[in-house]
Amino acid sequence: MDIQFVLYKLALAGIILLVSLVIAMYATLAERKVAGFFQDRLGPNRAGTFGLLQPVADGVKLFMKEEFMPATADKFLYLLGPCLTMLVALLSSAVIPWGKSINIGGVDYSLQVADINIGVLYVFAVVSIGVYGVMIGGWASNNKYALMGAVRAASQMISYELAMSMSIVTIVMTTGSLSLNEIVAQQPGIHWNVWTQPIGFLVFTICVFAECNRAPFDLPECETELIGGYHTEYSSMKLGFYLFSEYINMFIASAMISSLYFGGYNFPFINDLGLSQNVLTLLGTGIFFCKIGVFIFLFMWIRWTLPRFRYDQLMRFGWKTLLPLAIANVILTGFFHLLFKN
Repeated sequence: MDIQFVLYKLALAGIILLVSLVIAMYATLAERKVAGFFQDRLGPNRAGTFGLLQPVADGVKLFMKEEFMPATADKFLYLLGPCLTMLVALLSSAVIPWGKSINIGGVDYSLQVADINIGVLYVFAVVSIGVYGVMIGGWASNNKYALMGAVRAASQMISYELAMSMSIVTIVMTTGSLSLNEIVAQQPGIHWNVWTQPIGFLVFTICVFAECNRAPFDLPECETELIGGYHTEYSSMKLGFYLFSEYINMFIASAMISSLYFGGYNFPFINDLGLSQNVLTLLGTGIFFCKIGVFIFLFMWIRWTLPRFRYDQLMRFGWKTLLPLAIANVILTGFFHLLFKN
């Protein structure tokens, strides 16, 4: 294998890792600013200009907080939980195409760490492991409230993964591919999948909210019932890992929505601008991150607008509304696909 190619992939993975962490940091600030806007207040504005150093202050605070571990906790699993959750959140970005290829020295390099032909399955496989990090952390804490939050999280994530998987099936049926790169490439200009799969988009987006434990699906962290949920017994950067992973998951989820339903790096009149390959690639990547920003704002908007469900409402909504809707969408998609194909 070409050493130059390996070094490029390692550098690209490092850049994506750094970008994910920076976006997760400043998503915390953005959320507090959005919350302040909706509640008619300013939000953080003391640390640095316009509060831009607030995420740095939060990080220093987490590092400086007292480290403790419950005496009855399973020490190995107690440490493994947040580490596994953070690792899974970062691994899911490997197959997302962040842009078209960029030309360096006459050689085209893809802005995708791993272009595998089962990218969608890879994402689902990695995301499904995330439930172990939450479950292990709650169980290893030896706290009944943490365990109850972990059980809630596991049942919620497994339940909503079913409807989410069914919504992805319709994308695979229409595109004929499991490769995220191929799915994005089949959405040139404004020919996005959202126009042909509005129901799938709606189901997928709702399920993503539940997968990320975001309001109104934040029952695993419901402080009014469970004190702090599955991470009640965590402090310092172990707690920081759980909190950071939530925002990284929100970033990756927004990237997935943009890639599957809104064309990823594609935008209208992309082929009519007459720009060079590298400029188009950078412009497309910028457009992609703008789409991601819109959906991150949607996550925050929903959180500060809708109240959380009761747990029985949450489970009923997943099993009796979203799953049947997703299955009906698969049947309709197959029917229309065969009808127009023939």
